[in-house]
Amino acid sequence: MSAHESVEITGHLMDHGILSRVLDDIREYGGDYAIERFDVGRETDDTSHAVITVTAEDTDALERLLMRLQTRGVNLVDTGEAAVTEADRDGVFPDHFYSTTNLETRVRIEGTWLDVANPEMDCGLILERDDQGRPRRVYTLPMSDVRRGMLVVTGASGIRVTVPAPSRTAGAFGFMESEVSSEKPQAVLVRQVADGMREAKASGKKVLWVAGPGVVHTGASPAMVALVHAGYVDVLFAGNALATHDIESALYGTSLGIDLAQGRGVEHGHEHHIRALNTIRREGSIKAAVDSGVLTGGIMHAMVTHEKTFVLVGSVRDDGPLPDVYTDVIDGQRAMRQNLTDVGFCLMVATMLHSVATGNILPASVPLVCVDINPATVTKLADRGSSQARGIVTDVGLFLEQLAVELVPGYRRS
Repeated sequence: MSAHESVEITGHLMDHGILSRVLDDIREYGGDYAIERFDVGRETDDTSHAVITVTAEDTDALERLLMRLQTRGVNLVDTGEAAVTEADRDGVFPDHFYSTTNLETRVRIEGTWLDVANPEMDCGLILERDDQGRPRRVYTLPMSDVRRGMLVVTGASGIRVTVPAPSRTAGAFGFMESEVSSEKPQAVLVRQVADGMREAKASGKKVLWVAGPGVVHTGASPAMVALVHAGYVDVLFAGNALATHDIESALYGTSLGIDLAQGRGVEHGHEHHIRALNTIRREGSIKAAVDSGVLTGGIMHAMVTHEKTFVLVGSVRDDGPLPDVYTDVIDGQRAMRQNLTDVGFCLMVATMLHSVATGNILPASVPLVCVDINPATVTKLADRGSSQARGIVTDVGLFLEQLAVELVPGYRRS
């Protein structure tokens, strides 16, 4: 092995298992290491600091390893200067482009440190210069949006990342000693999620919801409607299914043909979702259906009447779809990114596909809680790189009912 660099990391390296993950990554990538310095924090709130010499077979292997380690918050001791290479074709990054993390990122260009305003994982970093040719800003850009002639950061030099500091408040993550909570008091978990949402709103931030059709199927629509009315749903990311079954419920009282009041199928109920789709398509949009009086209740009605933002992105299995649904997933991704500004808390309920998609574009600084009956859903986020994600394994319907009781004064389901 001929290539080596000294790296450093600061944080709760022992009690959160960060150091062991870093060393595992080094071995997994075929590298080696020597711990040169390790200062262990004395008190519970104290951080530890380690300096490690990392060795790899060659420069290319070392750069890939260093980029991997940065997802853990590891930085070069001597960061140096970032290098840039001009993209030679649309939709393709140059070789050796820096693959981003979702951590707070700074880039050193010609002696100047520039903050990356929109951290996002699995993208590239684009340098923009002013009229005098001086570095003006660096921003993340997905591969599909890169254009020939753009200046793309390459290599791992000149880049520093920062892991978000744990909140000292009693808010959203007071209970988060483990990534998935399943055998903990439900009322405590709900209360702490509610505290996180209150904290976001009090600081002028938005609450982002990512929701699947299970919200409707479990009968939790009234609870979510109450939360929209109370101002705790600012932005909603979902697919065609949530909106369709919500509208089916508002028009017919069923979800996938099941009577939500009686819990049993009704005659011709299997047709209700497609008839609901057709009704909205005839109106031209969900908003038009609300304005005309055709749609008078449900989650989507509440989002429209309170002028809240929703982004619906479809999939290959969709019926219809609704006229508001993005059928081009790249356009859908762009719409989702455009609506992340000022998000201070994210709650994901009953959807794996859209939860992972949102986790991919969300900065690590945004508190994130995923609620699902399936443990695989709530663990997949962390596996995909959303290290801030925490999960609660429970029935979504019961969870949202309790959340509405916690957040909406006088809420009682009718």
